[in-house]
Amino acid sequence: MAKLRKELLMKTDIFSAAIYSRSNLRFLYDLQEIFIEPYYITRERSGKKVIYGRVKKTNEVRKFEYEKISNIRVLNNFRFSPVIPIIPQAS
Repeated sequence: MAKLRKELLMKTDIFSAAIYSRSNLRFLYDLQEIFIEPYYITRERSGKKVIYGRVKKTNEVRKFEYEKISNIRVLNNFRFSPVIPIIPQAS
C-alpha cells in the first residue's frame, strides 16, 4: 500500500511540473503510447486520481486514470498554449 501511495505522489509531482511548465507528456496508457498536453489533475468521486489532457494532433480532451499510466516522459522541448484556461488550484 505504501509503495502504491508513493508511486501516486511521484506521478503527481511529474504531472504538476509538466502542467506548470506547459510541457508535453508521453506515457503508456494500457500499453498504448499517448502524447498529451496536460491540463489538470483531480480525484474522481470513486477516489481514483486522474489527469486530463488534450491528446496531440486532436482537439479531444481526455481523462486518464493514474493506475493505468506507466513509462512517463516529460517532453521539455515542446511547449503548448492551452485550448482551455488552466486555473491554479488554491492550496
